[in-house]
Amino acid sequence: MGELIERWRDTARSAGATDPVGVERAGERLLAGWREPHRHYHTLDHLTAVLDVVDGHAAAARRPDLVRLAAWCHDAVYDPRAGGDANERASAALAGVLLADAGLPAGAMAEVRRLVLLTAGHAVAADDPDGALLCDADLAVLASPPPVYDRYAAAVRREYAHVPDPDFRAARARVLESLLALPALYRLPTPHAHWETPARTNLTRELTTLHP
Repeated sequence: MGELIERWRDTARSAGATDPVGVERAGERLLAGWREPHRHYHTLDHLTAVLDVVDGHAAAARRPDLVRLAAWCHDAVYDPRAGGDANERASAALAGVLLADAGLPAGAMAEVRRLVLLTAGHAVAADDPDGALLCDADLAVLASPPPVYDRYAAAVRREYAHVPDPDFRAARARVLESLLALPALYRLPTPHAHWETPARTNLTRELTTLHP
């Protein structure tokens, strides 16, 4: 936790936040959200993994600190009972409130909100390296070795324990099919080269288990 909050402070300052008290409040609120007990996959481990990918490929971004802020905020609100893109919209709205309180300039705040909203469908324009970096980082787990991917899928299922199995299978299949329908899961050259095939293999393998 100590290392994570330091990463938050460093990123917020580098991105232009000017209110130290607001930065602290925002960091505490974000960490509290990521630690909610109903989360099984969308946890601090996921946040850390996304931040690590962003750091590893930061040179590909125009404004990597804003991508890092968006990573912090992209699942700040996560309610498994919410439908559609409600969580992403709520997370973007919360980002606006927290970052305004931290003194982030309005233009930077709007960009963070835009990036957070991209994680609803992971569809990124060709001329958007910052969006590509965030979405690549968010989807990196899909390219994990099969045992790691299976633990990810099981954790997602636990988050939706309230959903009957037939309904979950149908909804999860739609999610996987929408991902497989993307022209590319990864946009940046290095992730695309190394992650695209294993990710599609994992998604296809899980999809086969969801159909009767």
